[in-house]
Amino acid sequence: MPRAFKHLIIGGLIMTISVPTAATANEDDLKLTIVNPKNLYDPSPNGYSTAVIMPRGARLAYISGQGGQDGTGALSPDFAVQVKQAYANLRTALDALGAKPDQVAKLTVFVVDHDMSKLEVLTGNVKDMFGEALPAQTLIPVPKLAIDPMLFEVEAVVVLE
Repeated sequence: MPRAFKHLIIGGLIMTISVPTAATANEDDLKLTIVNPKNLYDPSPNGYSTAVIMPRGARLAYISGQGGQDGTGALSPDFAVQVKQAYANLRTALDALGAKPDQVAKLTVFVVDHDMSKLEVLTGNVKDMFGEALPAQTLIPVPKLAIDPMLFEVEAVVVLE
């Protein structure tokens, strides 16, 4: 952060202090940098990036786990429907923050009774929401979530402008 020097006169002594000054960030200063090293497996076909670098001085928001409940609290028994609704809920939370999907740096997803057949559903939803700006992501298989009918939950770390 830039600093300014202020001069104070205290009891006849002149003191110089350094104080931070506000800097105006341009849009490029707030962009996430996606890193997928060439010597590692390319994770982008599976809907995530190896690492994401936050911009210097970024403000962060943490979005709590979003499940597949609709606005009335109803929860479909179908995994694909829950995943689609959970990402719609995540989008609503981003909108409430004034953020866009390309500001999401990290996702953590929790899948009940995970198996490989669920990856296609997960990957499709992530790519639909994030396009090429794929956040870093961790999938954690779990035996159950907060309520028994929940099959999926997604939480996010977001960089705010």
